[in-house]
Amino acid sequence: MGIHKLSLDEFDEVDYELIAIHTSLEDFRLAYFINQQLPIILSRSNDEIGVKTKDGEAMFVKFSFEDVSKDINWTLIQNKNEIIVRKRSLEQNLFLDENVEINNKVYLLPELKKVDYFLKIENNCSTYKMDGILQKLNNIDWISTVYEVNPETIKSKNNLIF
Repeated sequence: MGIHKLSLDEFDEVDYELIAIHTSLEDFRLAYFINQQLPIILSRSNDEIGVKTKDGEAMFVKFSFEDVSKDINWTLIQNKNEIIVRKRSLEQNLFLDENVEINNKVYLLPELKKVDYFLKIENNCSTYKMDGILQKLNNIDWISTVYEVNPETIKSKNNLIF
């Protein structure tokens, strides 16, 4: 029987494009406006993306669309979320309760903290030109900035595997 070896480099390939979106819109409204500009129909997915931190697990909402005819997957993911952490107060104060609730911000990609949402496009083998997608997203009034992110430069790109 022969030995079959797998190279780890084969699994390290990036087969998706990532767009950063800066906006103050809620996720469902952003998905609606993206659906109007692009030939896709993003809908909220039942499964959320979980990221573990030292304080607990944060769940990030995602909207997805699978274009079966072109074999392209579109995913809109929020980058910012909050975890409510209960901590016991060491100080006794008249105005401070024994148990304190603290909101900690958690990021899907911590090195890009200013980004509000990401649009991940998988298997886009030059079907759609990235400049055209960016231009259409820039036409949405409530989006302040849109730009492409190189996935190779992201340290926490494992959070984008789902």
